[in-house]
Parts: sequence; C-alpha cells; structure tokens
Amino acid sequence: MDWRTATKGFQTYLRLEKGLSRNSIEAYSRDIEKLEQYSESLPAQLKPDAFTLNDLRNFIMWVNGLGMLPSSQARVLSGVKSFYKYLLIEDIIKNDPAELLESPKKQRKLPTVLSYQDIESLLGAIDLSKPEGQRNKAILEVLYSCGLRVSELTELKLSNLYLDIEFIKVLGKGSKERLVPIGGEAIKALKLWIENVRVHVPIKKGEEDMVFLNRRGSRLSRVYVFMLIKQLAEMAGIKKVISPHTLRHSFATHLVEGGADLRAVQEMLGHESITTTEIYTHLDREYLKEVITSFHPRN
Repeated sequence: MDWRTATKGFQTYLRLEKGLSRNSIEAYSRDIEKLEQYSESLPAQLKPDAFTLNDLRNFIMWVNGLGMLPSSQARVLSGVKSFYKYLLIEDIIKNDPAELLESPKKQRKLPTVLSYQDIESLLGAIDLSKPEGQRNKAILEVLYSCGLRVSELTELKLSNLYLDIEFIKVLGKGSKERLVPIGGEAIKALKLWIENVRVHVPIKKGEEDMVFLNRRGSRLSRVYVFMLIKQLAEMAGIKKVISPHTLRHSFATHLVEGGADLRAVQEMLGHESITTTEIYTHLDREYLKEVITSFHPRN
C-alpha cells in the first residue's frame, strides 16, 4: 500500500469512525507525513505496511534528532500508533508494529497564566473607536469568561447562544457538545458586537449563523485570533509569550484559586480526564499561605 492511499483511508477513518474535527485530522495527518518523510530518508524506502517495531524505534530516534520537545514527540507517536491501529482494523497489516512502542517521557510543564490585572490590560489595549474593536473585546471577554479553545470560539454560532439564561453551547474536541456558563461582562460585550456592529457586516452565504466575522463577512480564522492576542499583549506591555490558550489557562487557574470544585472546572473546560484539569491546582504561595492562615486550627 502506498502512502497516499493509506493516509487518505486513515483520514476517512478519523472523520467517519472517530468523529474527529478537521483540525484534529490535520494534526494526525502531519504525524503520518513525518513518518513518510523518514521513510524517504532511508536507502530503501519503506511503505506503510512494511514497518517493523525496530523501524518505528529508529523513526522515534530520527524525530528526536529533529530537536522536537518530548511533548511534541509524544504527539507524533500518538498519531503513528492510531495509524497502525487503523491499518490493523482494515486488515492491511496482520500485526501492529507500534503496539510495544514506548512514548518519550513528557515533562509536566505548568501553563503560562495571566493575572487579572493582565487581562484588564489586554482589554484596555483594544481600540474601541475602530469597527472591529467591539468584536475584539467580545472575543477576549468570551475566551476568558468561558475558557474556550480557539477553535471553539471561531466556530461559535448565534443559534448556540442562550444569553437570557447565561449559557452558551460549545462544540468541543471529537464533536462533543457542552454547555458553558457565560459571565455578565462577556454577555454585554457580545450583545454590543452582535446588535450594534455585526448587523452592518455584509455576511457571506453560509456564514449567517457564525458569531465572529471578519470585515468580508466570513468566520474568523484561528490564526487571526492568535495574531490579535499577540498584538494586544505587545500593546499592553505584557512580556510573557501568550496565545488564546493562555486565556483558557487563566480562566481555569483563577477559578481553582477562587475555590471552584475541580470537577466543575473539568466540565466547563471539556476535559475527558480529571488528571488534565489537575494541572490548575498549582496555586501560588501567597494564596496557599492565606488559606492555611485562615482555616488551620492552630492559626
């Protein structure tokens, strides 16, 4: 089986059988592209169904030589393992060579988090005199108020806004829907954008239900939101390297620091496993000191 046929079949499997989003399928496809690139670097190029466990171990060493972080290597390995599971299910291979392949140990890295003052500075850097200013403010307010992934924000629909009861419906990873509470400031910013500015945008056919649009009437790209956050951070004098995901981290961290139940935070973030959410328990020393001072019986 050639690489093109195998990759196309894998993409179809991920879309139809696994129900993965376009972004996830693209990520898995990039993992297989790396495996193909490795094959092309060999004196005798290997087809997808010709790889052995030893070949895959050499591939991991090759990936390591590219200077990728352990977390990125683990991401590639996960994609390759899924690829060989697909080949096994389809009877293209009789044995899974990736079954005994070990993942590189991932470093448990704490996420970058903004303070509430940083969030205020970001919002203050938005030029509300420009037509897109109110939209950009709504973007930041919703990201921080609801802890959304950037793809969840760009795919947010008007028909999934229940602002009268202070909830929005979000389409998360694996096309899983969840209801997320939305705060008053975010509701206010959304209404100003939708009712005062968005109504004057010439909307492209098929985009009528999208909340956030560019000036041409199409939904915003993920790249645009990344660039917006980066630009606002520079204008606000924030030295940390941040992205839209930083607002999601900040949302979760501020909730946990405020005493929110970890299970509730897990539900709002759409995490499958509570262990993913537990990273937000990295409370600062002052907060921990304050809690102990206030509640420990010997104090």
